[in-house]
Amino acid sequence: KEMFPLVDRDGLTKPVIQIIGEEALESGIEELCLVTPPGEESQYREYFRRLDADMVRSFRGHDWAIQQSEKLAAFGERLHFVEQATPEGFGHAVYQARSFVGDEPFLLLLGDHVYISDTGERCARQLIRAYEEYDVEVVTGVQLTLERFLHLFGTIRGRPIDPTRGLYAAELIVEKPSVELAREHLATPGLPAGNYLAHFGMHVFSPRIFAALEYLIRNDLRENNEFQLTAAQELLRQQTDRYWCLVTQGQRYDTGIPYGLMETQLALALGGVHRAEICEAIARILAMQVRR
Repeated sequence: KEMFPLVDRDGLTKPVIQIIGEEALESGIEELCLVTPPGEESQYREYFRRLDADMVRSFRGHDWAIQQSEKLAAFGERLHFVEQATPEGFGHAVYQARSFVGDEPFLLLLGDHVYISDTGERCARQLIRAYEEYDVEVVTGVQLTLERFLHLFGTIRGRPIDPTRGLYAAELIVEKPSVELAREHLATPGLPAGNYLAHFGMHVFSPRIFAALEYLIRNDLRENNEFQLTAAQELLRQQTDRYWCLVTQGQRYDTGIPYGLMETQLALALGGVHRAEICEAIARILAMQVRR
């Protein structure tokens, strides 16, 4: 699904992974690392390459295509790969990137989520700015989420730091809690009744997250037979008072759930250069449905 094509806000068709990568690059990230199953690097390399001479000649007069090719090639030059030899969970996948990350902080995005900002600032840039401004260990993006949806997301109990700016210190992190558990342990002061801080799908971590992941892996501490990133987050939270979360000004779209690709494409289209045409098309479709 990472290579599934969507029409982005600029009107160009791109695979999901390119849209996600551009979120990172346009937020100030310099190098990208994809964690993939064995043998998948070649398909990405094939896509993110410069047109050969014959292809350039065939596109003569279509400057947009050549410019897009150059952009893809530049994207590919920043792209690195590590393999996850066996599928042992999201936390296990993140752990594979430890050598690439080294001793630098890093931005973590999900490979099947598209993020659309509600402001002029990219969602990822909002997190990076908070991380740099407050000199914390972690900034996890969160979104106010109704309790009936918490079974889909990691959830955080927050202590208000600056609620007007959406800043909270994490006090407890639980993966996909039940409503009963959330009501008892995960309520954040000041939020509307029935709303919780749930994962937005992006984080800025210090390299200390890898020590937490290594502890889980060495001690074979699995949940549902997988090494969970959320468990490592909670372990790190217990070791620092500088684990913060930020209510991100934007929306997350999961392309991996039923109708997720459709919802993502619609959101991109309504936020893009062809908004007027899309609105007209939606109106026509709805009118046809009403007449049936």
